[in-house]
Amino acid sequence: MYPSACIEWLFKDSNPDFADRIRAAKAAGLEAVEFHLWDDKPIEDIRVALEETGVKLTSFCVGPRRSLVDPAQHEEFLAAIKATLATAKALGSPPLVVASGFTRDDVSLEEQRAEAVKALKQAAALAEEAGVVLVLEPLNTIVSHPGMFLSSTTLALDIIEEVDSPNLRLLYDVFHSTVMGEDLEEVLKGRIHLVQHVQFADNPGRNEPGTGTIDWPLTVSKLRDLGYDGAVGLEYQPTKPTLQSIAQARASTGL
Repeated sequence: MYPSACIEWLFKDSNPDFADRIRAAKAAGLEAVEFHLWDDKPIEDIRVALEETGVKLTSFCVGPRRSLVDPAQHEEFLAAIKATLATAKALGSPPLVVASGFTRDDVSLEEQRAEAVKALKQAAALAEEAGVVLVLEPLNTIVSHPGMFLSSTTLALDIIEEVDSPNLRLLYDVFHSTVMGEDLEEVLKGRIHLVQHVQFADNPGRNEPGTGTIDWPLTVSKLRDLGYDGAVGLEYQPTKPTLQSIAQARASTGL
C-alpha cells in the first residue's frame, strides 16, 4: 500500500495554486495524489504538473454529480461520465469516483437499486471503451451526507457484482464505513478483489489518522491480510500544517 495525498485539502495552506500542490506533494516524498471534482480545476496545469513530477493521479470524481437512482437524471449522469472520461484521458486515465445520489423517499429500495444498476451498466460500458475504472463510493448518512442512497459497503458490492463489469469497482473509505458502524473485515472478506481504491480519515472529525479513535495499525493489517495493496487516499481535513499532518498520518498508519 502507498499513500495518495488528497490535494483538495492537503497543501492548500502552503499552495493556493492547485497544480503546485502536486509539486509540493512530490517534494514531500509522495508519489500519488487525488482530488474531488474536476470541472472547477485547471486541467491543463494539472496535466503539466503530473508530467513534470511523475506523480500518479489515483482518482477524481465524476462531475457534475447526478443521481444513479433517479431515471430522470440518467441522461445527465451519462453525459457527466462521458465528459469526465475525456478529461481523465488527459490525466493518465485514473479511476473515477461515482456517488449514488440521494434516496427517493417515495420509491422502494428495490426499484432504486434497479435504477442504479441500469445506470451503472451503461456507465461501465463507456468506461470499458475508454479503458478507465469507475469506483462506486458509499458515503455515511450520519455525519456528512444525510439522505444519500448508498451508505452500505455491502450493498455497494452487491450492486457492483450485479453490474458485472471489470471497469466498475469499489472505493472503500474507512471513515465513512466506520461512521456507519461497519466492520472492515466483515464487509470486505471474500470481496477484496472488487476494491480498487481505499481512503483514510480518522473518526470523529474526519481529520488525519492519529487524531481519533480508529486503530490504524489494525486497519492497515486487516487490509493487507485481505490482500489489498493499492493506493490509500489521505482524504482528510488536516488540523495542522500539511507537512506535519502528513507526517502524523504516515506515522499512525505505517504507510
